[in-house]
Amino acid sequence: MNHNLIATGQKESTFNNEVVSRFELYNSLFLTLPFYRVKDTGTLLPLFIKHCEEGVKAHQTSGEIISTFIEKYAQNYNNKDVIDLLFRFIQYIERQVVLFDAVEDASFNKLNTMDDQSSMHSYLSKGVDNEELGNKIKTLIEDFSLRLVLTAHPTQFYPGSVLSIITDLTAALKINDITSINELLQQLGKTPFFNKKSPTPVDEALSLAWYLENVFYFAAAQIQEEVDLNLAEFQLAPKKIIELGFWPGGDRDGNPNVHTQDTIQVAKMLRQILFRCYYRDFRKLKRRITFRGVENTIAVIQDVLYKNAFDTNIVPENIAQNLIDNLYEIKNTLIADHDGLFANLVDDLIRKINLYGCHFASLDIRQDSRVLREVHAFCRQSKPIVSLFPENYDTLSEEEKIKLLSFKSAKVIYAEQNDELINDTLNTIAEIQAIQKSNGELACHRFIISNCQQASDILQLMELFLWNGWDEENLTIDFVPLFETVNDLEGAGEIMETLYMHPFYIKHLAKRGFKQDIMLGFSDSTKDGGYLMANWSILNAKVALTTVSAAHNIRLAFFDGRGGPPARGGGKTHRFYASMGKEIANENIQLTIQGQTISSQYGSIDSAEFNMAQLINAGISSGVREKHNILLDPVHKQLMDSMAADSFKSFVNLRKHPLFLSYLERFSPLSLLSRINISSRPVKRNSGEKLKLEDLRAISFVTSWGQLKQNIPGFYGVGTALKNQDESGNWDNVVRTYHKSGYFKTIIDNCMMSMSKSDFSLTAHFQNDKEFGSFWKMLNDEYVLTKEMLLKLSGQAVLMENYPVERRSIAVREKIILPLVLIQHYALHNLLETDEATEEHQSYEKLAIRTVYGIVNAGRNSA
Repeated sequence: MNHNLIATGQKESTFNNEVVSRFELYNSLFLTLPFYRVKDTGTLLPLFIKHCEEGVKAHQTSGEIISTFIEKYAQNYNNKDVIDLLFRFIQYIERQVVLFDAVEDASFNKLNTMDDQSSMHSYLSKGVDNEELGNKIKTLIEDFSLRLVLTAHPTQFYPGSVLSIITDLTAALKINDITSINELLQQLGKTPFFNKKSPTPVDEALSLAWYLENVFYFAAAQIQEEVDLNLAEFQLAPKKIIELGFWPGGDRDGNPNVHTQDTIQVAKMLRQILFRCYYRDFRKLKRRITFRGVENTIAVIQDVLYKNAFDTNIVPENIAQNLIDNLYEIKNTLIADHDGLFANLVDDLIRKINLYGCHFASLDIRQDSRVLREVHAFCRQSKPIVSLFPENYDTLSEEEKIKLLSFKSAKVIYAEQNDELINDTLNTIAEIQAIQKSNGELACHRFIISNCQQASDILQLMELFLWNGWDEENLTIDFVPLFETVNDLEGAGEIMETLYMHPFYIKHLAKRGFKQDIMLGFSDSTKDGGYLMANWSILNAKVALTTVSAAHNIRLAFFDGRGGPPARGGGKTHRFYASMGKEIANENIQLTIQGQTISSQYGSIDSAEFNMAQLINAGISSGVREKHNILLDPVHKQLMDSMAADSFKSFVNLRKHPLFLSYLERFSPLSLLSRINISSRPVKRNSGEKLKLEDLRAISFVTSWGQLKQNIPGFYGVGTALKNQDESGNWDNVVRTYHKSGYFKTIIDNCMMSMSKSDFSLTAHFQNDKEFGSFWKMLNDEYVLTKEMLLKLSGQAVLMENYPVERRSIAVREKIILPLVLIQHYALHNLLETDEATEEHQSYEKLAIRTVYGIVNAGRNSA
């Protein structure tokens, strides 16, 4: 009897009963709620959904589907009425997506169970009777950490007011509180879903901080408590496992709207929100600890917390240790004089202060290497360092440049200049010191150099610090190269070798505990080389970087820049970390969480705890097993090299197709994304210039394909690569690799997820387009081929057969938003047919823009 199949079947049954049936029940209630002109909308929407489904089956255009619907059900509507009705359909569907999210989240604990066999407690138990294993686990836990970095991306659409409704609605659904559900659905119907103006970087930070305050503050502490209890049970010292990072206000790579003042403001905001959390907890603690002997200390702590939480005039200082000392004083009194009553409440607050200090989450600074080179060039023209560099410095070889770097601290006298990027870089470097002083060193200690292409990109940045208020002995900064493109990933090992051999850099690393963070970008590597090549290039880069770091006794931590969908490094992330193998440094798991990944995987305390625990267990189990990664064996490596090369060639040929970008601009809302008031960041770098593929942000690139329901970056080229192996008689080797390699299997599973969110039938009529028909057919052919080859490889009858709950969830979500996709196509088509100056044109533009929200939110990890 296959217990896995039984468990899977039970999960699917639970999903249908707990999620699908309850959604349909509450959705019927939702459609009858008293909203604006509800009689029309609530009655017509179910009919419209059915009409859309039938129209798609008949390969009708969006225009044909909508016009025949109007003829049948709303004959008296003029064009303005039709647009108005479509807007109301969109508003309803947006809220149906929220309702489905809430119903699914309410059933989270019934649908998700942790694998106890791979838990930290399980491994510690196994180590009791096996001394070698026990010592191995202890060392592993001492070195292990999980760092989650929240990033501001324009796919986390819900404002704080809606997030709060979702939280309350989920809680009400858990206990079937019909009265509250009814009221909350009414509130949802009347609450705006989008901003009237684009948010500033500080607005984005505040929006994202909602998750820190309402989810991570509790979830990370509860995970840490479980870790502490496990370690205490086996007489091991406590170990801080979880770290939080934050990008809004610090990440200025290609975002001209982020300035030094924003960085300062966000650091202050994070501190203030944190102290309000501490104050909230302390008030509960104070209500219980009403005993003699602690009154004075209680009063001191309350005064300090209150001032730091609410008094904007105080001079902020790093007082974390002082708070901990005072809390231990209270705890010792409770143990000595009051039988330890409520000491657990004190422990909880101590644990949180140990986790979050005075900063809550570490603010990373990120800037593009090309900007940093310009800043270094500007500084070289200033006294007193102008004498240290020849005028032809920029034309010198990499080796010659590095020889000229002297790393002398200097008070530079800058000539007047007006370049904002240069000003921002210099001011930010100087202000990091102030942030560290007020919030602690961990508040802002990493500078990430994106598009890092040479060792001098790092070394020149170090000089910039020494020229702007820092000195060598107190340079409390970790310099983090970010390797993104396929070529950059290939050369990453050589760059790090140069840095590890450089006397000044290795001396700096010694002061930082010989620990090096390296960031790898999944999004840009996929845009650059396609899905399979990106994942294979990153694995090879990790192996090379691990090897060179180990040779120099450097403790390496990979920081993975992962987006929501598989095309941007998302999907079943924990399985990637569990399958790395002993050849890849995996003791410090670091990754970005962004877009709907934040709300879908970390949107509630339950889901955040579960997903953090999964990542921790993946890292621990990988380290304990120390399995060899079989993809590095010659036969498997040769196979993967060949498939990656074939996939890369296929994808690059597609990218070079003369219709590639114009197809995306014509049929997706790509050109409209910049007008959506969801992000402070432009859709592309060099925002004033004509759109080029290299300037287009990966997130906009992937989002646009997702809106089209074609998800090209998540599968294109994979089918061709597999077919080539089949035709060359190598299919048995491919199947063997699939079954033996967890990493390759995860790549394939995530590719299936991308394809499950694709539906070429929605655009089947494109094949009749005179200009783009053959291009659409080329995309569709690769989709059909890839699906065929994936099913053949996996032995599955349908995509994601092994994940029926996720497959069913995707199917329901896709059905909900089907009308949105067709309304979007309808609006985009009519934009081409109407004069830009007319009110009608502007209405279609707004209609197209508005559909983006619901389509992305329904995908949960589609951007």
